[in-house]
Amino acid sequence: MGYIRGFIPWVVSGGVSAWDWRWGAVAGFVTGLFLFLQDRRRGVAADALVLEASSIVFFVVIGAYAFADPDSPAERWNGVLSFVWLAGTAWGSLAVRKPFTLGIARRQTPEEYWNHPGFVAVNNVITAVWAAGFTFILVALALCELAGAPEWIAWTARISGLVAPAVFTRIYPARVQARMAALQTQASDA
Repeated sequence: MGYIRGFIPWVVSGGVSAWDWRWGAVAGFVTGLFLFLQDRRRGVAADALVLEASSIVFFVVIGAYAFADPDSPAERWNGVLSFVWLAGTAWGSLAVRKPFTLGIARRQTPEEYWNHPGFVAVNNVITAVWAAGFTFILVALALCELAGAPEWIAWTARISGLVAPAVFTRIYPARVQARMAALQTQASDA
């Protein structure tokens, strides 16, 4: 649920942006801030809310720009810009060696594993998969916009670019744990 909850402000913003991109940014900001503050009050660590904090900043920036120039050609590219931002957040978190998924994973993992190189490596891979998904979406949306492709193609790209990393996030850690357990069993049998 941690990953899905982080996308709620984007969904709200997208829905309202269909009417007016300025108010879409406001709706995304308000929703994001509300969820962020709610999580912090519940004791969720800040490192588990990197995506949420980044989203709030995006909505402030795009909202300020949208209100300053409501008829800007940037409105046409709002969807692409949102995935540029998300991809930048994900790739940036890898560049600074603090994958955004690490804090989320810590919420579900005993503390004694938090600094284990394998735990960090798994989160580097998961974050890279999310970053690749966001990058795929932004490229697909940009190409759809440039080519004037039907909206269903853009929606297919969005859905596949988000579902694939979500499924990977669910499956990959369990597979790594199973491999590690098998190796430990083999070592103890030897």
